[in-house]
Amino acid sequence: MSKTTVYEVKVMFGDCDPAGIVFFPNFSKWMDASSLDFFMQCGIPPWRELKKTHGIIGTPLLEIHTKFFKPATYGDTLRVHTHVQEWREKVIVQKHVVQRGELVLCEGLETRAFVIHPDGDPDRLKAIPVPDFIKEKCL
Repeated sequence: MSKTTVYEVKVMFGDCDPAGIVFFPNFSKWMDASSLDFFMQCGIPPWRELKKTHGIIGTPLLEIHTKFFKPATYGDTLRVHTHVQEWREKVIVQKHVVQRGELVLCEGLETRAFVIHPDGDPDRLKAIPVPDFIKEKCL
């Protein structure tokens, strides 16, 4: 397990379909934003800084699973609760729980890898073991 962070989202009119319901890909967008925000709230520098210091360019998404329970609409304030559910050698599984107040609207699992450009080749990505200093700050 890890720390849990909260990322707040204000649902705007443009986030919704013609029926006024949040268009489902927006939940993925907010979970992705919450993923980066999780690391920053844990004290991890932005990826652009980690690229300079450790060669780490980020944590691209490998797999996603989302379950929807209730809709949201414009004017709602949502909170995305994020933590690392599982630490593996080269990947993490982050869990996101999107809530409006105490009501759970959806849950998502994202599998992400820590990657570098091997030999400085910008056209290739290589997964690396999760750095200890990152794991320590996030626990």
